[in-house]
Amino acid sequence: MNKLLIVGTVAFDAIETPFGKTDKILGGAGTYIGLSASHFNLKSAIVSVVGDDFPQEYLDLLKSKNIDISGLEVVQGGKTFFWSGRYHNDLNSRDTLDTQLNVLADFQPKVPADFKNADVVMLGNLHPIVQSSVLDQMEVKPKLVVLDTMNFWMDCALPELLDVMKRIDVITINDEEARQLSGEYSLVKAAAKIHTMGPKYVVIKKGEHGALLFNESKVFFAPALPLEEVFDPTGAGDTFAGGFAGFITQSENISFDNMKNAIIYGSNLASFCVEKFGTERMENLEKTEVLSRLQEFKALTQFDIALEN
Repeated sequence: MNKLLIVGTVAFDAIETPFGKTDKILGGAGTYIGLSASHFNLKSAIVSVVGDDFPQEYLDLLKSKNIDISGLEVVQGGKTFFWSGRYHNDLNSRDTLDTQLNVLADFQPKVPADFKNADVVMLGNLHPIVQSSVLDQMEVKPKLVVLDTMNFWMDCALPELLDVMKRIDVITINDEEARQLSGEYSLVKAAAKIHTMGPKYVVIKKGEHGALLFNESKVFFAPALPLEEVFDPTGAGDTFAGGFAGFITQSENISFDNMKNAIIYGSNLASFCVEKFGTERMENLEKTEVLSRLQEFKALTQFDIALEN
């Protein structure tokens, strides 16, 4: 089986939405990416760090999804990264209430020996220096490197972010972040400018409005599935990235046309993530549900049109 190396936070979240609130629950970019990628026929490993306050049941959950956690460091006496946020009524905007870096502040990633030749590397949202450190440890150049980042790193670590961007193939960011990174309001112009920074492929996530894929002069758009109810959008972008990277890893096909399929698979999995708080929906998601919703996506996007001369 092909190998996917995942780098990202494994964390505690406390979430408040118009539909309710949670105490500390399982979260983190690495967690969502791993749970999403577990729906594909591949070997995956998470490189991250937690404190000894991280419950064994969460470690067991990851292992039960055939995720290698030998690169998940447990710091004795340390506390796990914690984020707390409150979503507004539209669920598109949120306020961060609390961020505690804890063990993440001194994180030195260690790639497991068995994954230093991974086919695909998914660099989840973390400090660009950590992302670069992982690439430095690879013994074989990956077939594809995907990077996710956010405006926080553009504000406080832009030179380091630009450095790691020169070493990647795909970047996934949301529309607001694409505009900030490029200085362009038009997403077409933004993607073109981001191409010059290194990535061959630019994926711009637009939440409930779908996702765009750019590669030189080629563009593809995938809608988001209209859902009756969105309960909690936390982790949807990471779930999308995990589905995207997982599909590419399984298929071994790194082409623009295949990335179109990867975008659909990522969007499909993200549509489940938002239906319950945190990782709850992804923990027990069945293959039959995934395939059934893929058919809905197909019906949503497929049409025949007569082109007259």
